[in-house]
Amino acid sequence: MGLFSFTQEIAIDLGTANTVIIHNDKIVVDEPSMVALDKRTDKLLAVGEKARLMHGKTNENIRTIRPLRDGVIADFYAAEQMIRGMVKMVSSKSHWFSPSLRMVIGIPSGSTEVEIRAVRDSSEHAGGRDVYMIYEPMAAAIGIGLDVQAPEGNMIVDIGGGTTEIAVISLGGIVSNNSIRVAGDDLTNDIQEYMGRQHNVKVGERTAELIKINVGSALTELDNPPEDYVVHGPNRMTALPMEVPVSYQEIAHCIEKSISKIEAAVLNALEHTPPELYADIVHNGIWLAGGGALLRGLDKRLTDKIGIPFHIAEDPLHAVAKGTGVALKNIDQFSFLIR
Repeated sequence: MGLFSFTQEIAIDLGTANTVIIHNDKIVVDEPSMVALDKRTDKLLAVGEKARLMHGKTNENIRTIRPLRDGVIADFYAAEQMIRGMVKMVSSKSHWFSPSLRMVIGIPSGSTEVEIRAVRDSSEHAGGRDVYMIYEPMAAAIGIGLDVQAPEGNMIVDIGGGTTEIAVISLGGIVSNNSIRVAGDDLTNDIQEYMGRQHNVKVGERTAELIKINVGSALTELDNPPEDYVVHGPNRMTALPMEVPVSYQEIAHCIEKSISKIEAAVLNALEHTPPELYADIVHNGIWLAGGGALLRGLDKRLTDKIGIPFHIAEDPLHAVAKGTGVALKNIDQFSFLIR
C-alpha cells in the first residue's frame, strides 16, 4: 500500500458494543460503538472511546448514541457518522487524500433484507465503493482458524453485545442458524436491575458493565473465584452514597435467566442439525466466540448441560474481525460473501 494506491481495503466487524477495523492484517481500530453528537447542529463531536467517556456524563447540548441495537443499525445517521469517523482513524495514518474503499463487513446471521441494506447504505455513504458482507458466525469460524470450506460440520456460538449467533457451518455455507437477541447487553441490564432491586443502589450502564467484567460468572461455584467487586452509587430512596460489595455468586443468580435462554438456543440449533453434521460437531466440539465467551464458567456450564465439549476461541473478542480480515484477502475464493 504505497502513498498513491487508489483502493484501500478494510475489514470491519460492526458490533453492538465494539467496532474493530482491520487494515493490512493489523487491527488498527478497536473502539466502542458509540458517537457523541451536538444536539443543536448534529455535528460529530467524538467517536469510539472518547464518546464512551462522555456516556452518562453529558450536558443538554451533547447526546451520546449507540447506533447499533441488537446487532442492527437503529440510528442511521449516527451509524454513518460512526463508520466515517472510524474509517478516518485508519486513513489519517496512511494517506494524504481519500482513496476509494473496499470493505468487508460482518453482519448478524439473522439479518433481514432491510437490515442488510441499512448496513450497505451506511457504508457507502461513509465512503465505501465496493462493499461486501459476511455473516458473523462464518467470520468467527474463519477467525478461529477452522476450515469452513471442508465437508464437515463445525458449530460456532458467537455471543456479542446485542445478539447471540449460533450456526452450523459446512462446505462454505451456514447449514442451520439461530440468532437470538439475548447477549452481553441483556446481562448488563439484568445486573443494573438486580442492583436496584436487591441492594437499593442506582447503577449506570458503565458500572453494570464493570460489575459484569469483574465478577460476572455463569456458575455459582468457580475453581478460582474473583474478588468481590465494590460498587459505589446513590441509594434509590435517600440518594445518600452507598458502598456495596458484589460477589460472583450473586451475579450468577441474577443473569441465570439470560444464560438459560442462550442454552435453549444452542439446543434448538442442535435439534435442526442434520445427523451427519451432528456427529462431526460431537467429535469437534463447539466453539465459543465474542465477548460473552469471556464470562467465567460459561464453557464448563454449557459442556455439562449439553454433553458436547465447548472450546473458547483464543482471542474471542477479535475472532469475527480476524475472520472478516481473512475474507477481505480471499474475496474471489469465498463464494458466501454477500454483495
